[in-house]
Amino acid sequence: MSTEKLTFMNSWKTDALSGFLVFLIALPLCLGISAASGFPPVAGILTAIVGGLVVSFFTGSELTIKGPAAGLIVIALGAVQELGHGDAMLGYKLTLAVIVVAGIVQIGFGIIKSGVLGDFFPTSAVHGMLAAIGIIIITKQAHVLLGVKPVSKELFGQIAEIPHSFSVMNPEIAIIGILSLVILFGLPLFKNKYVKMVPGPMVVLLIAVPLGMYFDLGHEHTYLFLDHHQYALGPKFLVTLPAQLSSAITFPDFSQLFSATSIKYIVMFALVGSIESLLSAKAVDSLDKFKRKSNLNKDMVAVGIGNTISGLIGGLPMISEIVRSSANANNGARTRWANFFHGGFLLLFVALVPDLIHQIPLAALAAMLVYTGFRLASPLEFIKTYRIGKEQLLIFLITVVTTLATDLLIGVGAGIVTKMVLHLFNGVPVRWFFTPFLTIQKNADGAYEVDVKHSAIFANFIGLKKRLESLESSHTVILNFSNTKLVDHTVMHNIEVLQMDFARKGRTLTVIGLENHVASSDHPTSARKLASKTT
Repeated sequence: MSTEKLTFMNSWKTDALSGFLVFLIALPLCLGISAASGFPPVAGILTAIVGGLVVSFFTGSELTIKGPAAGLIVIALGAVQELGHGDAMLGYKLTLAVIVVAGIVQIGFGIIKSGVLGDFFPTSAVHGMLAAIGIIIITKQAHVLLGVKPVSKELFGQIAEIPHSFSVMNPEIAIIGILSLVILFGLPLFKNKYVKMVPGPMVVLLIAVPLGMYFDLGHEHTYLFLDHHQYALGPKFLVTLPAQLSSAITFPDFSQLFSATSIKYIVMFALVGSIESLLSAKAVDSLDKFKRKSNLNKDMVAVGIGNTISGLIGGLPMISEIVRSSANANNGARTRWANFFHGGFLLLFVALVPDLIHQIPLAALAAMLVYTGFRLASPLEFIKTYRIGKEQLLIFLITVVTTLATDLLIGVGAGIVTKMVLHLFNGVPVRWFFTPFLTIQKNADGAYEVDVKHSAIFANFIGLKKRLESLESSHTVILNFSNTKLVDHTVMHNIEVLQMDFARKGRTLTVIGLENHVASSDHPTSARKLASKTT
């Protein structure tokens, strides 16, 4: 663990370089996420600028990058469509009002120290939610990538239409989209360290923009393909930006703020955005070579401030975004100034060369989103979940299917209910669902031993964690599961994270008493069930 004191003066060079590299990744993703969300493309850039230039001064996390995220596309698009009833501009302005209030709610979350909610939600349900989001993104962007507008407005209808879209695709648009997809999937296969330093999205733009110019997408025209079918091309296949950034500012419409639809989306933005931010911040902490731990409550307030401002000027909702944050950490960023620089570079680029952004084909952005969606819903995610345990796959699949059939909140709720039902079948008493039953005693050597009775499950882990962290006076804490009937996967996973947190503070958290438990699989964080009754 480094003891170097980090300041702006001794970090700005590495932070500026990392901020620039993240900017190269963020620019196309911001545009693509905006377009996929039913917002003007510039809205995502406004969000990232606010996330960099403003939120950096409030954040509780040194290395996270704040900006729009693919995980919120589904909510944003749903809000625009439901609130606007076919009027895209009205839906956009009404959604901005929802984002403002959701931001205020997130500020409240942070103030009441609800950052611990990141430890509550079952891991498999969260991953199932993200996989469902990935499937939705792939479905909607596959048609854009091929230059086709689907007939169906429903998700399952659009899934069914994908083969038809391939059969009637616009060839020149599809060339741009498919080639972009090949680049994104192909680049990670190269092991050369210099190739790995080049951001995939920038390589896509370096190929797609000249192709768009070659195909003359900037002008309305038609062309014959194989001399038997005529296709139309024009500026509608390119990113549209206002001539000046100031003219992109759009104010929210609060006229329907108290409608049932608005309230539903306020809850969805606030809850899902907060969960994603918390999970991202915790994941990026593990990449920090200085072993710092994010203040999740402070970071929640910062994200809330950012969303409130973003909604007021026409931007998308923001989170601590995992892809850009991971790139930031891997690029050698040292402080929050990297996030600031990333926002500054975006502002300069959009203000000085908006015409260049207008040359970006939408098919290239769709390819980036399809790639992002595939990473969220990769078959490996299903396999990895199965290896943790069959019951985890069941929770995962129920969350995915329910989310696809309804919405994110109901999907996650279904995952949580499924896990609770499984715990009931495993004999967990209802009275210990949300409150851990444990005893604490101090050993002769000064170590505290925490003996957990009945169960250690996702719903009561927050209480268990608080008790463990309250034992600050002891260098060593022993967590004894000898008398615990069930230790679920979420707790096993969170204990691993907690052990790393203890290690950062120079303390030790030791787990004992699992030798008589039967694991649901060979995975180190699989659920454990006591082989014979001891309580």
